[in-house]
Amino acid sequence: MASHSNLSRRARFGAVAAATLASVLVLAGCAGGAAPSSSGSGGGDEAASFGDVSIQYSWIKNEEFAGEFYAYENGYYDEAGFGEVTGIAGPDTGVAKLLSGQVQFALSDAASVGAAVAEQDAPLKIIGATFQKNPFTILSLADGGNIATPEDLKGKKIGVQDSNASVFAALLAANGIDASELEIVPVDFDPTPLINGEVDGFMAYLTNEAITVEMAGYPVTNLAYAENGLPYVAETFTVTDQYLAENKDLIKAFLIAEIKGWTDTFKNPTDDTVALVTDYYNESAAAGDLTFGELDPAKVAAGILAQALLISTDETEANGLFTISDDLKEQTLASLKASGWELTADQLFDTTIIDEIYEENPDLLAYLP
Repeated sequence: MASHSNLSRRARFGAVAAATLASVLVLAGCAGGAAPSSSGSGGGDEAASFGDVSIQYSWIKNEEFAGEFYAYENGYYDEAGFGEVTGIAGPDTGVAKLLSGQVQFALSDAASVGAAVAEQDAPLKIIGATFQKNPFTILSLADGGNIATPEDLKGKKIGVQDSNASVFAALLAANGIDASELEIVPVDFDPTPLINGEVDGFMAYLTNEAITVEMAGYPVTNLAYAENGLPYVAETFTVTDQYLAENKDLIKAFLIAEIKGWTDTFKNPTDDTVALVTDYYNESAAAGDLTFGELDPAKVAAGILAQALLISTDETEANGLFTISDDLKEQTLASLKASGWELTADQLFDTTIIDEIYEENPDLLAYLP
């Protein structure tokens, strides 16, 4: 893959700055130029003391990974001492790839990781979380399925993607609903089956498909997982136990770069972030990754604002991005227990490194502008 350079960063952001910031539509047009690579460059062997790492993204390369894109663009991975940092487009929970050694980090969710630990004794640990609140929802049309409570799921056709099967099973278990009481329909990630009436409900993200459908002119109803028995952390930074034990300095450097990248999503204008996301999405599309046509800049902007509410909470403002408080750990464990997976905090979490980062670098706490 081609590497980033300071020249490419200056040129691209110079072009964005020269464009009018009056609307995201104008910016989206400006963002259609050459897209940067999704692998960072160390700018010299002496800087790449940690070598190369790979991170599995849970989803396609859209605004959900804006912080990672800023880490590439602004050289934070480079500064941290990495050679190539390869972000791999999803959808993928990352569990199998972590266990096989194909990737070193995965952005996953507590249900997928918790299920693997509980059912397979998988040697995995959640070391931090981008989303402090569960973003999953059962999306329905207000004048269609109108699924507002767990009881409303009964007798309905619910579209569920293969990679989300365990998470949907957790929702059912947490609410005492047997899968036989409804019809689970295999779907992809495009919500068209919901719009066309082929399913009554559709497993989605509050920050993604729920916005897409509503912006298409359809009033929607959301059955949010976080408000219905599963208030667990998501977009979790997950590693194997062995990797954690053997690479603590590397992991600390990686998380610092990530914190800086995500801080930029709060400090920079939304329009700039829309342009950045568009570049990386277009590059991913050109590489043949799963995408869904051309990005709608207005939808990207809405997604950025919606996910900010999941990332920036009273706890992260006090303790720092990616931190997981003891209370949130307990909520997550209670969610998993209600779903049939009983674990202790020590079995699922190890947040020692993220806590140490803020003890050693209190300036990183100031992520809001």
